Amino acid sequence: MTEEPRPPLPPFSRETAILKARAAEDAWNTRDPARVAAAYTPDSRWRNRSEFFSGRDAIAAFLTRKWERELEYRLIKEVWAFAENRIAVRFAYEWHDAAGDWFRSYGNENWAFAADGRMAERHASINDVAIGEPDRMFRWPQGPRPADHPGLTDLGL
Repeated sequence: MTEEPRPPLPPFSRETAILKARAAEDAWNTRDPARVAAAYTPDSRWRNRSEFFSGRDAIAAFLTRKWERELEYRLIKEVWAFAENRIAVRFAYEWHDAAGDWFRSYGNENWAFAADGRMAERHASINDVAIGEPDRMFRWPQGPRPADHPGLTDLGL
């Protein structure tokens, strides 16, 4: 069975790259591993920090582990550059561990897309910084970021 395309499709314009990044952000903020994994090709290749894996099952398993450890996860992505079937984003997300210690994780992702709009490659570099609860900036209710919530540039991140 052929899967339906996932617009916007490459080649990307500035506007469609921004739409694609926001769709990814919204999906990740659901913290639903199956929903997120569906946006990737069946053989999608990932590098996340020091982990290398491929395929939707591995992606869903990775995300399940991630969100079991990174509690109250909230993410913002911002397009850095785009060309043809590639998008580079920078991002930040906030979360706390089981002990209640808060962190802000900063990173960059390089994405390559298949013609159907699914991500075929994801390369992520991420650094974690401990923050105090009063230093949190991502305080919207769990789920996608509200349309009127500032992005990374507006927050000075």
